[in-house]
Amino acid sequence: MWSQGRATLRRAATTEPGRLRILGALLALLVLAFGAVTAFEVAYRSSYADDVVDRSQPLSADAADIYRSLADADATAASGFLAGPQETAEIRKRYTDDVTTASRLLVKAAAHTGPDGTSARELATLNEFLPRYTGLIERARAANRQGLPLGGAYLRYANQTMSTRLLPAAERLYAAETGRLHEDDDAARTWPFLSIALGVLALAVLVWAQRRDYRRTNRVFNHGLLAASAATLAALVWLATGHGLARAGLDDARAHGQESLQVLNQARINSLKARANENLAVVARGAVLTEDGKTDKYEADYTSSMTALTSDLKAAARLADDKAGGDPLTEASKRTTEWRERHQQARTLDDEGDFTGAMNLITGTALSTGQSFDQVDAALGRALAHEQDEFTRAADGGRNALTGLPLGVAVLGVLAAAGVVVGGNRRLSEYR
Repeated sequence: MWSQGRATLRRAATTEPGRLRILGALLALLVLAFGAVTAFEVAYRSSYADDVVDRSQPLSADAADIYRSLADADATAASGFLAGPQETAEIRKRYTDDVTTASRLLVKAAAHTGPDGTSARELATLNEFLPRYTGLIERARAANRQGLPLGGAYLRYANQTMSTRLLPAAERLYAAETGRLHEDDDAARTWPFLSIALGVLALAVLVWAQRRDYRRTNRVFNHGLLAASAATLAALVWLATGHGLARAGLDDARAHGQESLQVLNQARINSLKARANENLAVVARGAVLTEDGKTDKYEADYTSSMTALTSDLKAAARLADDKAGGDPLTEASKRTTEWRERHQQARTLDDEGDFTGAMNLITGTALSTGQSFDQVDAALGRALAHEQDEFTRAADGGRNALTGLPLGVAVLGVLAAAGVVVGGNRRLSEYR
């Protein structure tokens, strides 16, 4: 059977009508392959662009909010503990809202994450240890209200659970989701080289076929092949332009949103770490030392976190490209400096034996480090909201550039194939 087919092809290739049929079939297959491959590749990249906007980036932002909620809950719990029986309803509500937000976001993240992988493992850890943490906080609060020293031990144990279990898991979850965001972004931005190569090849073969037709018949135009060439060229230009615009939008989203969001999230994490360690330094009062036994551990961790916060704010300011993004960072830097100064004043008072004065500077509602922290956090929140809008707008523009491209190129491929068939039949009719 195969030998008969080869023999038939050889006989057909010896005559001009046979060669025209073979050439027409190859051309039709080539333009159809171009349309099909392009539709597949663009749909594949379009799905990743959708993931960047609708799944990866929102999940990365949710993971950062999980960390922020947990860290803020820990800092707020320490503030409430220091206030003792004078703990205000506002502090209690803030702690409860943080825990509720973290729990809600954990459920949301679990609904969009598969049962396997890094994210699933970290979510399992968070769901396991969050109830343990809240239980320890309630024990610390109950003992503290009764004036029992055991309350401080429960609070330190709760903080240990937070700092060694919950926050590292939340940080790894954020890293995993941010990594997936980068993977989706890279996949969406990759050029469809196979489609472009097929398009260029199809167009080159069509031009060659028309030149061959002209040399054999002395006719300038074959309307069918001309229409096929126009459809192929239109598809190729649409592909290159659409994907170029998509890449430009995603590049803009990465440069003016995604990178800034990562730095701002890290700045917020460091501010929360600093606040939690600042509160715990007052609670522990030197009972917990660094490994060398020379320095208060919580004070050392506070200093480290504040240094990292200052560095993050400088990096975020370099990335900010407009006044709306830069003004909150200027405010955050100003309040961070103020926070350092007030903290130093509190340390001086504590060293002089004025524990009450130091505690008021740490936990008071006005002219305190707590006020400075809240102002820093609020400024970072405004900067994050602005950069989130910038990212979404740019990424949406990139995604929209691919809208209709898979279907449009597939249709143009079919039209090009139809043009090849019409042009070939026109020439074949001359041999009848």
